[in-house]
Amino acid sequence: MDRATDPSLVLEFGRFKVDRHRREFLADGRPVELGGRAFDTLLVLIDGRGTVLSKDELLRQIWPDRVVEENNLEIQISTLRKVLGADRSLIRTVARRGYQFTGELRVPGTAGAAAPPATQITNLPAPVSELIGREDEIREVMNLVTKHRLVTLIGPGGIGKTRLGLEAARELLPSFPDGVFLAELAPLSKPELVPVAVAIAFNLTMVADDVSPVRIAGAMGMKKLLLVLDNCEHLVEAAARIAEVLLRASAGVSVLATSREPLRADGEYVYRVPPLAMPPEGADADDVFRHDAVRLFVTRARAAEPRFLPDAQIASAVAAICRRLDGMPLAIELAAARVASFGVAGIASRLDDRFTLLTSGKRTALARHQTLRATLDWSYDLLSERERMVLRRLAVFAGSFRLEAATEVAAGLGLSAADIVGGLADLVARSLVCADVGDPTHYRLLETMRAYALEKLTETGEFDRFARRHAEYHTRICERTELEWGTSPPADWLAVYGRQIDNVRLALDWAFSPSGDAAVGVALTVATVPLWMHLALMTECRVRVEQASAHLGREVPPDPRRDMQLFLALGITILYTRNVGSATMVAALTKALELAESLDDTEYRLRAMFALYVYRLVTGDYRAALALAESIRAVSATMADPTEALIGDRFVGTLLHVRGDQPGARRHVEPLLTADFTATRRRYIIRYQWDQRVVTHLYYARILWLQGFVDQAMRIAEEIVGYARTTGHVTSLLYALSQAACPISLYTGDLATADHYVRLILDLAVKHALEGSSVWGHAFEGVLLIKRGKSADGSELLRAALDGLPEAVFHLHTNLFRAELAEGLAASGQIAGGLSMMDGALARAERIEEGWCLAELLRKRGELLLLGGVQTAVADAEMCFARALETARRQDALSWELRSATSLARLYHRQGRTAQARKLLAPVYRRFTEGFETADLATAKALLDTLR
Repeated sequence: MDRATDPSLVLEFGRFKVDRHRREFLADGRPVELGGRAFDTLLVLIDGRGTVLSKDELLRQIWPDRVVEENNLEIQISTLRKVLGADRSLIRTVARRGYQFTGELRVPGTAGAAAPPATQITNLPAPVSELIGREDEIREVMNLVTKHRLVTLIGPGGIGKTRLGLEAARELLPSFPDGVFLAELAPLSKPELVPVAVAIAFNLTMVADDVSPVRIAGAMGMKKLLLVLDNCEHLVEAAARIAEVLLRASAGVSVLATSREPLRADGEYVYRVPPLAMPPEGADADDVFRHDAVRLFVTRARAAEPRFLPDAQIASAVAAICRRLDGMPLAIELAAARVASFGVAGIASRLDDRFTLLTSGKRTALARHQTLRATLDWSYDLLSERERMVLRRLAVFAGSFRLEAATEVAAGLGLSAADIVGGLADLVARSLVCADVGDPTHYRLLETMRAYALEKLTETGEFDRFARRHAEYHTRICERTELEWGTSPPADWLAVYGRQIDNVRLALDWAFSPSGDAAVGVALTVATVPLWMHLALMTECRVRVEQASAHLGREVPPDPRRDMQLFLALGITILYTRNVGSATMVAALTKALELAESLDDTEYRLRAMFALYVYRLVTGDYRAALALAESIRAVSATMADPTEALIGDRFVGTLLHVRGDQPGARRHVEPLLTADFTATRRRYIIRYQWDQRVVTHLYYARILWLQGFVDQAMRIAEEIVGYARTTGHVTSLLYALSQAACPISLYTGDLATADHYVRLILDLAVKHALEGSSVWGHAFEGVLLIKRGKSADGSELLRAALDGLPEAVFHLHTNLFRAELAEGLAASGQIAGGLSMMDGALARAERIEEGWCLAELLRKRGELLLLGGVQTAVADAEMCFARALETARRQDALSWELRSATSLARLYHRQGRTAQARKLLAPVYRRFTEGFETADLATAKALLDTLR
């Protein structure tokens, strides 16, 4: 076959067609211009057939035998998404894994034949055992989900809602190109945790704000996906709310829920899960073994006792057991697990003893939970006393736990560690405890079994005793989190400590309950602060810390070290989640600092001072911030590691930069550039929030740009973004993008690079559900539109972003954003509004002594005055330009000086003062040694050529 006509060389997906031989890409039948590397990138993704391809693999295939930077790949992906337009989701970013092509491929001319379907993204657990029967029910549920966007499987505990829902969800994977995700609600105790569980299921990282259904829905966009909400009954209102919000906001989202009762949500279709099919009385032996309930019993009995042989002699007894258990899968499995001990006849006789209610002929009048309770009573009575004690004590765990945790919490008081190990193994063998075999193995009790065992534990009067041991154990565990965060790889740390969160929540709930111990709760709260923060659950951390703080005093005696940690956590969490300047926040940080000084604790003194420094910085109180920076430098200088003193100097340099002293700022920042943070990087992240290499280089890049070293500034900004992307620390990457990479690329007029960085901010904000970063991304996007001549659209977007920001936050950009908005308003004909906006920005900068941008604000005001046509405008504008020029020279801000000189020279030229204009501008231009391709220098050069 000729290669040009080989159908395998031509593929279609959606409205697009790819011709490999001709290297053509068509949209709606029309060719689309696509660069060679972008085309190669698309082919590699398509050939992956839905596989998630790592960045390394893509780089290897697209640039064989060459070593290239990762940002080259990002540029090609960004190019493809622009070409795809509204269909940009065809190329999906998979967190920490790579990229995936999600389109359904077709081979044209072959009667609609499709290429192999894309692999779906899912967090559904792999089935650990075969689902017996349920074929008809699976088909029914699948049909319902395709017709109705909200389907709830209801029924009593033990009926098999979860197993049926998960199996149907697995079968539905091909129908949802953007994935099928499971949110398990069983471990949760509070309604406000439901959105957190859903966000985690969607792999969304929530930072420094409340997680809400609306924000989660916004992150979903137009994705076509299925969310499985499992075990909703105890949080039914919260589950109903998030389902409704998701369905209303995202047309492609469907929800499959399991619950003991309907959600009663708008658009819900309820499917009542039936019992397993049971043989009628009098059925012959062959017919008995064809029914699903009996098939399940036989399968599980064989697993427990391989020598078990189902035959005609036991057929009627097995059928009777299944009928007496109402065809409930859990009850049947519990019965089958005891075949090895009692045989079928023995089990049948015990059912007669234990389930007298089921023989009364009035089963329909009984509450379903009582039927399940009877099954559990029977199973519990079959255990040895040792097994009963182990099961009761393990009920204090929520979610999963390890063998080490089980032995430390449950051993003693009549049980040795060996008893716990043996008893746990027996319970796993009897299917009363689930084992997630891995390295290490994790265990968990089924929800209904845990609730039953908790009742038994309470009946013995031992609940508070073992709840206390559970809380104290997790306090000891969590006290290691901070230390090991600084020494363990992040993935390993998360694998160990991330799974503790449900048990921590449960322990804190007990500790602050009427029968708990608030002192234990306060200690646990302090120990778990690093866990909340590193899981980016800042709001929940704040709530827990506030709860603990409320118990200090008579109920919990003072402990200076513990209280210092608690007050610091309270202040920091308020700083990043609530009103920045609240009195409670300031008082908590001040108290933490006082305690740290009284204890002579250098680490916590620095942490408290840094938090107060950030507070003063973002509220524009630069004098107080500089004083704190000086204090941090003084304390750091006393430490053995010389890097500490350099970091302290850098804090001072930051304030000098913001206030307009660029030479002083550079002297304080530059010495830290060569520091090696390899071994201490995470330690400094704990103390100072961001990666210190990132922070140092981004401020250095800003200083260099202001001083006229334009190319160096651009290169450093690009390099630090590349470095930040390798660390996996998202907040540091976003800090580098928003504080250096985006503004510098905009300053230099490199709009293509600026656009790339803006897209990256917005993509990260959506991926990690970071609303604050999304606002800043849109603000930069608005500036970009204004600079591209789309003044009205850009002004609208930028105004909306600024309206969403607190007055005093992110000082480094707020005034310049306002100045850009003023220019956009003026360019769209709203000159008076632009001048008013500019005057407000200038007044604020002068009031708070934000000197670094003062020259540019003065210059921009002069340019707007010239647009107004007022009689005194020229004189006023000239005065603004002259003052801007003087300010820039005084600060050694050569880039601002060039802009000011260019504006003033242009005004002189219009007035016929050509020689004066040339004499003003030429010396400033000659002081530059680099950056001649950037917008400002190109503009100055063009004006100088005109003046000649």
